[in-house]
Amino acid sequence: MQCSRRGCNRPAVIYQRYSGLHLCEKHFIEYIERKVKKELRRQMGVESGDRIAVALSGGKDSSALIYMLNKFFHDRRDLQFVAIAVDEGIKGFRKLTLDNAEKLTNKLNMKLFTYSFAHEFGFTLDDIVSRGFEQAPCTFCGVLRRRVIERKAKELGSTKVFTAHNLDDEVQTIMINYIRGDIERLRRLNMHRIDEFVPRIKPLRSIPEKEIAVYAYLVGLPLLTAHCPYAKLSFRFSVKRMLNEFEMRHPGTKYSLLRGYEHLMELLPPSTEHQRRLLTCERCGEASASKLCKVCEIIARMKMH
Repeated sequence: MQCSRRGCNRPAVIYQRYSGLHLCEKHFIEYIERKVKKELRRQMGVESGDRIAVALSGGKDSSALIYMLNKFFHDRRDLQFVAIAVDEGIKGFRKLTLDNAEKLTNKLNMKLFTYSFAHEFGFTLDDIVSRGFEQAPCTFCGVLRRRVIERKAKELGSTKVFTAHNLDDEVQTIMINYIRGDIERLRRLNMHRIDEFVPRIKPLRSIPEKEIAVYAYLVGLPLLTAHCPYAKLSFRFSVKRMLNEFEMRHPGTKYSLLRGYEHLMELLPPSTEHQRRLLTCERCGEASASKLCKVCEIIARMKMH
């Protein structure tokens, strides 16, 4: 099949069921990069003097993001980029992606700072799982990862944090909060700046996960086949399967969910909860919605078990 672009006779490398387009390698790469640039402009963008911390796991999404950022901005001397990697302590999995992250940042001549749950909190994710808590491992992992990235981004003097959340990640989170009826979390999902936290930007939020994988392959980034062994235990995994099934039967479902969510946020009255002044955790001193932050709650539970 040939590329759908007018005047292009090159063979297509991908078919987008939601758009009906067949795209060749050249036009597909241009399409992805154009959407990412548009998303950067739509969010807070990149400003002169920014020191940007990129959350880099070494997987396809964050690798593609850091590759694009280097491609877009490597000539900008008024910007600084650093990569932050987190070792959660998942035996047989995380070392593979961290090795990949190190190779990529070396190739791009970008500084990589790696931190671990073991060093920051005194235990690993495997340790948490071994305690047999009722909640899925992802619940703990998300809270702890965010803390490490936020704290280290501040220590490094970062003005923004870029994460590699893609369209699939975004609509999964939207659907999870719809199901739970959590309107405040839905509101916060669309906010880039919240009180004392470093602003967060998600340049890949409008790109489907599968298309990021194709992009990564086409530009020569290594595609790791390893997956987190705990992912299938989460509620998110069930939502992911449901949305993938809907997308297969009804192409464009994920984009429709994202557009519907954004329209809903425009119609809702301004939130009052996120405008309340955050408290300070009485144990660690970090900003928190309650007297004891979620991280310190996890640490306390680990000490009791």
